[in-house]
Amino acid sequence: MKNSKKASIKDRYKAIPVSEKYWWKVVALCFFGWILMYADRTILNPIMGQIGKEFNLSNTQLGLVNSIFFLTYALTQIPFGMIGDKYGRKLVISIGFIIFGITTYFSGVGTSFAIFMIFRALTGAGQGAFYGPAYSMAVESIPTKKRTLGTAIINSGMAFGISGGYLISSKVVLENGEHWSKPFFIMSIPTVIIGILFYTMLKERVIRPEDQNRVNEENKDNKLVEKISLKEIFKNKNLVVTFILCFCSIYANFVIITWLPQFLRVERGFEGSSVGFIASLVPWASVPGALLFAKLSDKFKVTKKLVYFLVPISLISTFGIAFVTNRTLLIVVLVLYGLTGKLALDPILVTFITKNAPGNSLATTLSVYNFVGMSGAILAPYITGAISDTVGTMKVGFYLAAVLLLVGLIVFSFADEKNVNLAK
Repeated sequence: MKNSKKASIKDRYKAIPVSEKYWWKVVALCFFGWILMYADRTILNPIMGQIGKEFNLSNTQLGLVNSIFFLTYALTQIPFGMIGDKYGRKLVISIGFIIFGITTYFSGVGTSFAIFMIFRALTGAGQGAFYGPAYSMAVESIPTKKRTLGTAIINSGMAFGISGGYLISSKVVLENGEHWSKPFFIMSIPTVIIGILFYTMLKERVIRPEDQNRVNEENKDNKLVEKISLKEIFKNKNLVVTFILCFCSIYANFVIITWLPQFLRVERGFEGSSVGFIASLVPWASVPGALLFAKLSDKFKVTKKLVYFLVPISLISTFGIAFVTNRTLLIVVLVLYGLTGKLALDPILVTFITKNAPGNSLATTLSVYNFVGMSGAILAPYITGAISDTVGTMKVGFYLAAVLLLVGLIVFSFADEKNVNLAK
């Protein structure tokens, strides 16, 4: 009985040879997945003031909304990654998207702060199904020489989503005067549709053209039923220092994503749709930055040198967002952060993770990476809101984010770039 069950799992997820163009289908769906996920996250931020007034909330409580969302998102990363490795990644992603589409809709009909928080928490849990399974499917399908570039194209969906979320809320609510719930209704339907497309358009396991002459399908399939070891992941120094840098990078990023619109309104005097436009400079600038540095990473394979270049500049620009008062200089540092910040750094780190991950548990390793990283997203909104309530300004929260980037850079210096599995 046990042997027949093992065989059925192997048959269900038998690797299928695909064409040279298949990887673009995976990249496109993951790209649109990130657009919807980040738009869903950022539609909240420009209208935090309206939500705060309706429910009589402090900045600390407003920060808690995002922190609860990212808490459930982070907690579901590893379980969904392990389930995806064992039972099917595209199924996990599809179910997650359908859940977060439905709960996004109901976030807009919450009649109390408690109900609103519950649905945001459930939305975070649904989004937790995406990262590990999606990136493991992408890595499996993208040609080796284009791995970092392909990841950067996927990640650019985050930029479009951030900008889209800002602009939808700013236009619909701040400029047109609609109720704050309207953006949540707008986001829900396309989210469910994308979830269905993931299941119907993608194959569970594939063999790239470059692998078709040498892969042993039987051995490849056997890995599906091997035990996934978290201990093996955390014993790898390269993985651990990358997890820590990811945490620091994401902390800084979510200080900016969460509080920049409110900071622009309250402490820099921007109004209406200009809030969404100025805040969108960060994601717009991140697209060319991510693609450029991804191509450099694929060409020269110098992870640490790129990290040493990107992180110090993003550190200075994070500090500068809070420090400068001149509007022109503010725009400059926002663009500079977009070019060198989290969205430019992440494809490089993801590729480094895939080179070091245990071969039988890539989805799990990527889920652990995102779990540790997104712990920064749990803490950043709440801590920055609490600091703002305590000292009367959000600037200290930005300064703290810059310090953490320095910590992450120092820790990553202990990575051993030569001690990786280059055969992956």
